[in-house]
Amino acid sequence: MSEPQNQKAKTETFRALHQGKILILPNAWDAASARIVQQAGFSAIATTSAGIAFTLGYPDGQRISREEMLTVVGRIARAVELPVTADVEAGYGDCPEDAARTARDVLVTGAVGMNLEDATGNPQRPLFDPTLQVERIKAVRELPIVLNARTDVYLLEVGAPEKRYDEALRRLAAFRDAGADCVFVPGLRDAATIGRLVKDLQCPVNILAGPGSPSVPELQKLGVARVSVGSAAMRATLGLLRRIAEELKSAGTYATLEGGISFADVNRMME
Repeated sequence: MSEPQNQKAKTETFRALHQGKILILPNAWDAASARIVQQAGFSAIATTSAGIAFTLGYPDGQRISREEMLTVVGRIARAVELPVTADVEAGYGDCPEDAARTARDVLVTGAVGMNLEDATGNPQRPLFDPTLQVERIKAVRELPIVLNARTDVYLLEVGAPEKRYDEALRRLAAFRDAGADCVFVPGLRDAATIGRLVKDLQCPVNILAGPGSPSVPELQKLGVARVSVGSAAMRATLGLLRRIAEELKSAGTYATLEGGISFADVNRMME
């Protein structure tokens, strides 16, 4: 199969994975983490923009350039046979043309999907105007890419708590109607509210999960189509490294190094 045909097949496969059994997407931040996810038997891989940014020495929030982000996405996509979806934050630019350019560049890397969020990074105006965000989504949907359209109403705690549901629903319904394949609402952990949102939207919904979130089986019962963990796995490895450093410094012993993948296994994994 030629490369364009292979990418088209991956796109169709990835889009179909949003129907039926819940799609679990561990987030990778480099080629090694992507290979581990593939070996674990998952169906697809998502990248973590925060994890990639942290690895390259940037804070989260579009402080990394489009080019640097997509260089890593490309390495991840080339390292695995699975469909890859790229977290490209808010598309690295405010206008629809910027979002479309980013989507084209994502496809060039070999990835077949992307996240597009509505956070601006401006505390005075934390979210894009819904009309502009819809235009950005429509520009992306001109391309053969699986789009996960995200709102940060809950994650950024925008507005009064009692108004967040209606605002998130309004935005996500508009994103759905603009052609998004899936909608994403990080920061929402309450099971009853998740179930209500899924019923109200009647489209694939992505939940960002972690400690304190409903389990994957519970999310599937609620009708959630897709669950991801963002930068949590990458940050958990940093937590392990911190414990290793503390043990080496304080005790001079090596117990926290136990349980690591052997050198030989990692070497074979990367061949």
